[in-house]
Amino acid sequence: MVGQNVRGEGLAGAWGRDRRETMWEEPYLETCCRSTLHRLLLCGDAGRPTGLRDQPCLERLERMGFVRLREDGRFVITDAGMTRHRLEIGPTG
Repeated sequence: MVGQNVRGEGLAGAWGRDRRETMWEEPYLETCCRSTLHRLLLCGDAGRPTGLRDQPCLERLERMGFVRLREDGRFVITDAGMTRHRLEIGPTG
């Protein structure tokens, strides 16, 4: 039930109403991590190398299962990352 609140609605359903009672079931993504996730989507199969300024976000996203580090040392977005991108950031394709 990724991207659903306790009422079973996504972000669009919760938008525009009083959300003080809304509890999301997944960890919050900081703005920097959402930006990093979007950059990974834009990179496609090329991925992002290690050692860049967004390394802490890449590592956090990896721990959350949204990206993976390939053997060649580049991060790529996972299926779970694509789903999270669609829910929080926008369309993926």
